[in-house]
Amino acid sequence: MSPGSGTAAAALACLALLAGGCSKEAAGLPSGAAGGDAPRGGFLAYEHDVRIDLEPDGLAARLAGAQAACQQATFGACDVLEVGHEGGDWPSARLVVRIVPAGVEPMIAAASRGAAIGSRSTHAEDLARAVQDNERLQQRLRGEQARLLEFQQRRDLAVADMIALSRQLAEVDAQLQAAAQESAQQQRRLDTQKLTLRFQPAGGRGGRGEIVQAMRDFTATLATGTAWTIRAVAFLIPVALAAGVLLALWRRLRRRRS
Repeated sequence: MSPGSGTAAAALACLALLAGGCSKEAAGLPSGAAGGDAPRGGFLAYEHDVRIDLEPDGLAARLAGAQAACQQATFGACDVLEVGHEGGDWPSARLVVRIVPAGVEPMIAAASRGAAIGSRSTHAEDLARAVQDNERLQQRLRGEQARLLEFQQRRDLAVADMIALSRQLAEVDAQLQAAAQESAQQQRRLDTQKLTLRFQPAGGRGGRGEIVQAMRDFTATLATGTAWTIRAVAFLIPVALAAGVLLALWRRLRRRRS
């Protein structure tokens, strides 16, 4: 291998180690950047959970109305994430959407019109650190990609070096795409808010539901008790026979002594 190709190979090896910390300055990052405090403020991803109590026969219609309002962007850009509906003795419906912040309250108001809000909770996840780390990762990968492309233009690279260079470029490109997708997902969580609407029957059905379940379990409970009684009797029969034999022997011995 020529001296030029040997130098290129050494430089290529250093580039391949950039992801592991060959040189933070070469990647365009200050040496103490990774340990800095994450910025606070506009990096909160909000999630809302609302339980709406209404009559059981109105669950399906209320779910369909809320779903249509989201799909038609009645209160702003909105995406349906999950739809569920259960019947039986404990009917319920569930709608999970991701909607622009300005549409959260109007969506809740429309979904609960004529009904009662049983409970509501709001949770916010701070994405500041995750966003910052992702930006640093992309910056480092772009720097590594630029240097690899520079080496790719050299004419003194050996075939083995070209193969290693192409493989490293492919890995960097894949990591950049994954980081870009993660960044887009983070931005989506910041620009929109997750809203979960849970439609349930109004209060007072819990006790009736337990009674219905107890009636359903009556046959099974009776069968289980009968089975255990039969087992107990079967277990006691030989015990009773043995006790009767011992009692008879004791009485016979007692008569002989007397």
